[in-house]
Amino acid sequence: MNIILFDDPAIRQNLLPLTFTRPVAYLRVGILTLAEKWQQRTHAVVSTLAADYLQHKYNPHAKERNYYVNGALLPSTDILQELSALGFGESVWQNGILLAYHGNYVESNGTDELLTIAASSRKKDYAGHALLIKDLWEIFLYNGQEIRSDYEMLTEGRQSEPIGDKHTIVYNEENIFIEKGVKIRAAILNAENGPIYIGKNAQIHEGAVIKGPFSLGEESHINVGGKMRGDVSIGPFCKVGGEVAASVIFGYTNKGHEGYLGNSVLGEWCNIGADTNTSNLKNNYAEVKIWNYAKGGFKNTGQQFCGLIMGDHSKCGINTMFNTGTVVGVSANIFGPGFPRNFIPSFSWGGAAGFETFQMRKVVEVAEKVMERRNKKLDEVERGILNQVFEQTKQYRVWDKKI
Repeated sequence: MNIILFDDPAIRQNLLPLTFTRPVAYLRVGILTLAEKWQQRTHAVVSTLAADYLQHKYNPHAKERNYYVNGALLPSTDILQELSALGFGESVWQNGILLAYHGNYVESNGTDELLTIAASSRKKDYAGHALLIKDLWEIFLYNGQEIRSDYEMLTEGRQSEPIGDKHTIVYNEENIFIEKGVKIRAAILNAENGPIYIGKNAQIHEGAVIKGPFSLGEESHINVGGKMRGDVSIGPFCKVGGEVAASVIFGYTNKGHEGYLGNSVLGEWCNIGADTNTSNLKNNYAEVKIWNYAKGGFKNTGQQFCGLIMGDHSKCGINTMFNTGTVVGVSANIFGPGFPRNFIPSFSWGGAAGFETFQMRKVVEVAEKVMERRNKKLDEVERGILNQVFEQTKQYRVWDKKI
């Protein structure tokens, strides 16, 4: 089985700014990204079919016969059974959304062509439960249940490494899994309400308090005194401190100091300044509205709790205060007193006092320095993606007009 996870254009648009720089299937929900879940569940070759400018980095591995699967779809036993029963030239749909198509290689590699072919194929309606990540807040909303699901899949039949620190306090140790190379010192690990997964060579420093469900990626750190309140996923190569609840941090991102992050999603290569705080609940307890690129305006989440959504390479200075339901684009730099607006376009430079455009030359300088610290290089492919996003988001950088 050769699986190609395609970007549904409407869903991808809903998931901007996180999908400006990655296919939908590379969103992290739970311990793993959606693409990693499919690979773990099927042991198949898994690749992606994304926007043209992303395919230089995320190119599809196509064969003569392929299973094209919606990249926003989470794999389940029922979904996998439906997929295995899908005949050649057949597609399966639910509520007008293409879930999967089994067919020939799409020569132009275009999602539009794929949808056209699937629309004229032999269609099947899927009557079961299909969980797709279609909106930004669903990333943290489903995170706890996905940590539990991924934990079972990753740890089945395996033996955890010992915690190995007599000063660490543990509750429900049988629900904690430690990979090789992990170092834990004088922490509290409470897995009574959900599992705790600690990735390879990660570190949990003195005084950290961790409640499950929780996952920590490879080489990541929970800093001294960090308070992880549950339903939290942290990707690889991150440094995280302060207080975090019901949030997902993709990878290579630092939130190293005190300050609250709740019901939020941070992309890669972000940095959160010391004592930065996010509001995740309005004073009047009303449902939160956030900026939606597909709508071109604010969309009701239907959620009472929603904090910060931040695209890749964005940063904020010390003591930054984010309003409830703030969306920050790619490569924005936010600083200064007061509450900045709750939609901050990509490549913005400034804060509550006003914004100007963060020019590409300076963006590249910062990104190069940040990535060098993780022994990564900002190559021409990465620069090309940033340049494309800069052009695509020009319309939002209208500083004399309220957005």
